[in-house]
Amino acid sequence: MRQPTETWFLEYPLAGPLIRATPFGQRRVFEKGAYLYRQGEVDSRFYFLLSGRVQVSVVSSEGNEFILEIMGRWAVCGEAAAFDGGPRFSAAYASEKVEAIEFDANNLGEAFRQDPEFALALLRIAGIKQRVVAVRVERLASQAPEGRLAELLRRLADLYGEEGPAGTRIKIRLTHEQIASMTGTSRVTVTRTLKRWRKEEVIALDSGTITLRDLKRLTP
Repeated sequence: MRQPTETWFLEYPLAGPLIRATPFGQRRVFEKGAYLYRQGEVDSRFYFLLSGRVQVSVVSSEGNEFILEIMGRWAVCGEAAAFDGGPRFSAAYASEKVEAIEFDANNLGEAFRQDPEFALALLRIAGIKQRVVAVRVERLASQAPEGRLAELLRRLADLYGEEGPAGTRIKIRLTHEQIASMTGTSRVTVTRTLKRWRKEEVIALDSGTITLRDLKRLTP
């Protein structure tokens, strides 16, 4: 059974058009720790990941890092700034060795004419990302830390949940530090909240994975 440690990857129905479009790009390899792109730079390139994992994060003016996503197989990253021409609002680096297809947004006009499904797939992915970001911003602005954690678990369950007799098992392994960074909370809050939810039988914890036993009770 596949055990992803990423928070974002695509299944074949959505990734298929990008897989078929790889001849329009350039194959690249990034060693662990290498940056695919940096926050604040202007660049027309974006990436379709074939293997490995990429951490996408934002660093505040105070130097605090906020993890947006950990991208995995068939994920797309960097496309927004590549197409709008503005400075990148996030950075992406390889948390392990990564193989990717690098596309240049300035050179895809002919590719889109030859393969409209390629363009449609990028639009669908952009729409999904926009919806996820909108929900996250709403939760960060209006919810207590526990609410942010609940929102993340619900989203991961929707994307990567596996139904079983005990509930919805999230096939994602994240450290408490990563969860804290992704929800704008502290590691102590994450640990305390998960322990409370486990005691209340809202969730179950097993070997680093989380099973949502009662979605209706997954509230702050």
